[in-house]
Amino acid sequence: MTSLDRRFRPAGLRRSVLALAVLAACHPAWAEEPPAIDVESFVSVGVATVSGDRKDRALFCQYNGLCDDSVYGLIDFGYSRLDRTTGTWSEAFGRNLLLDTRELGASYRRQGRWGAYVNYDELVRRDPYSVNSGIAGFGSTAPQLNYISGGPGRGFNFDLETKRKTLAGGYERWFSPTLQFTADVSAQKKEGERQFGVGFACPSALAFNCGATTTTAVGGAVLFLPEPIDSRHTQAEARLNYSAGKLLISGGYYGSFYSNANGSVTPSVPGVLNNPLGQPLPLSTGLGAILGNPVALPPDNQAHQFDVLGNYAFSPTTRGNFKLAYGTYRQDQDFASAGLTGAPAGVGSLDGRVDTLLVQFGISARPIDKLMLSADWKMDDRDDKTPLARYNTQGSTSTTNRTYSSTRYKGKAQGTYQLPYRLYATVGLDYEFIDRGSFTSTASVGGVSALRQETEEVGYRLELRRQMTESLTGSIAFISSDRDGSAWLRPNAIQGVTPVDDPATLSPWAIFAPNLADRQRDKIKLFGSWQATDALAVQLTYETGKDEYDTPSAYALRDTRMDLYSLDASYVFSDTWSANAYIALSQQSLNQARPGGTVLAYDNDNLAFGVGVQGKISEKFDLGGSIAYIDDKSKYNQSLDRLAGPGEAALLAATGGLPDIVFERTEFRLFGRYALTANSGLRLDAVYQKNKYNDWQYGYNGVPFVFGDNTTLSQQENQDVTYFGVTYIYNFR
Repeated sequence: MTSLDRRFRPAGLRRSVLALAVLAACHPAWAEEPPAIDVESFVSVGVATVSGDRKDRALFCQYNGLCDDSVYGLIDFGYSRLDRTTGTWSEAFGRNLLLDTRELGASYRRQGRWGAYVNYDELVRRDPYSVNSGIAGFGSTAPQLNYISGGPGRGFNFDLETKRKTLAGGYERWFSPTLQFTADVSAQKKEGERQFGVGFACPSALAFNCGATTTTAVGGAVLFLPEPIDSRHTQAEARLNYSAGKLLISGGYYGSFYSNANGSVTPSVPGVLNNPLGQPLPLSTGLGAILGNPVALPPDNQAHQFDVLGNYAFSPTTRGNFKLAYGTYRQDQDFASAGLTGAPAGVGSLDGRVDTLLVQFGISARPIDKLMLSADWKMDDRDDKTPLARYNTQGSTSTTNRTYSSTRYKGKAQGTYQLPYRLYATVGLDYEFIDRGSFTSTASVGGVSALRQETEEVGYRLELRRQMTESLTGSIAFISSDRDGSAWLRPNAIQGVTPVDDPATLSPWAIFAPNLADRQRDKIKLFGSWQATDALAVQLTYETGKDEYDTPSAYALRDTRMDLYSLDASYVFSDTWSANAYIALSQQSLNQARPGGTVLAYDNDNLAFGVGVQGKISEKFDLGGSIAYIDDKSKYNQSLDRLAGPGEAALLAATGGLPDIVFERTEFRLFGRYALTANSGLRLDAVYQKNKYNDWQYGYNGVPFVFGDNTTLSQQENQDVTYFGVTYIYNFR
């Protein structure tokens, strides 16, 4: 391959002002280059084979377009023309042209004057789970759910996939060496289906007339419901950048426009569903109507943001930066056009509006040679202007939506001083304060027992870094922070909130949100880099940390812990052969309790390692290969809470608790390049991937999860796939 493999791609809709300034500084350089025209291009044509069927490839082919067929054609091309005389650079590329992950692009730039690009790409995401269901109108906004009387697995097989097509373009114009304008726009169309569903359990405070499960009727169900996707998302950005001497400044606009052709999905529910034991029973009174209600899909929305940012060099050793940004975000799609009914009288849409204001400034300085100082302060204000309306009715009581305004202040300061013996000491201070504003008195809160208006977190960082020798560098850092907050507030429907003077007055089952709880966080980081010889380089990282939460109740997140070990090494055997290797081990744990149920200790262990070698067998033959392995286990250690009922005790005794979720992947890759002539060659790629995935959430030991109508989602636990591709490459010069 040639340098065209690094094809031109837009940097995205967020550009770096500093990078633009560098381009401006380089503007006069073209006149210094000798007149020359460089043209470089290639075309590659090949064929690839993939073993197994779609179930064997479920994890392998989620994004690469290699799911359905056994043989695929491969076509790529690239073109680049650089004219140093005129300072123009033209590029075009195409990749995966015969697959549904194709990409096409072209660009033209005249250095220091103007440039433009256009890109088109497609991406298909295939869900690794297969659906077996009796749904008629699968993927529509009005699906008909049918009970599969023959039992699970006797329905029709469906595959879930989403297709994205994106067209993007941009333009830049230099009005002078110091003033530049840029504009970018992208439009994406997304179609397909993805996992979705509805469920309800009777009786409920939201539905008094809905009957519970009995020996003659089912009073609750969970139903699989594919979400129909037909949306468009457009993003646009325009910026004006100015760079002169000590000042860099940029002002711009960013806009996001999302529209969904599907406002809601309304299922038709059968009159018979399974009870918790898998027995078909008629629906209890009111359950069918509840499950058949329209379900809202993501609504149309738009966002607009205006900002100005920049930095200024006060002196060669002191520089300041700032950013001001105002944004407004709207969601005002009409309920009726989305197929939704039941809104309060006179309310046609949410008319949602949130305005934001961001103010940030910082400074960095080197007052003396051995001391580096920096400080930064940011205020982020969110003003929720959505009108209130009584959307929720429970018997004779009705409550409104909740507006959520907040103001967040974040600050940090840091100093680094050079000590004797090649030591560098860093001290940092971090501060965060969040004011969540007044609680909407007419709203209702579910899921937690208490709220907090304010939280405050103060942290510090200590780091010691030393260059021990010319080849050995190491550092150790300690990071600690402490968060607390204002008094806890009890939410009362339609009556706002009241202070909780004594947390003991709350229910024994009170639940507290972890993002509001007092928290002590401590973390240690160790890093070492050793260039043992010119050929051998080694890097070692160790990180450990713990969060401890303090709430008035035991029913919340109690503590978490993480440990990370990693080792990377590279070795150069000769001018033509080299190798690299890595190993990483991470461990995470989480302890929490559920009221009246179980105490859960969640542990995740992840091991990953790999080895790669590449080099030249001869002047014409390059060869390389790698081995990679991942082993990820999620474990759930459960015990009973003192308030757990006999049902929970019996279930835990019978099942032993939740089983592990296990994911293992072993992958072998081999590639070779052989030069046929000075301008042509062959490339061979071989991949073998073996996956094992056992997830009890959708099935365990080959038994899939069964929804109320006998619909199932399943994935083959053991998957093996082999990919082999041969490509002919011709370079034009």
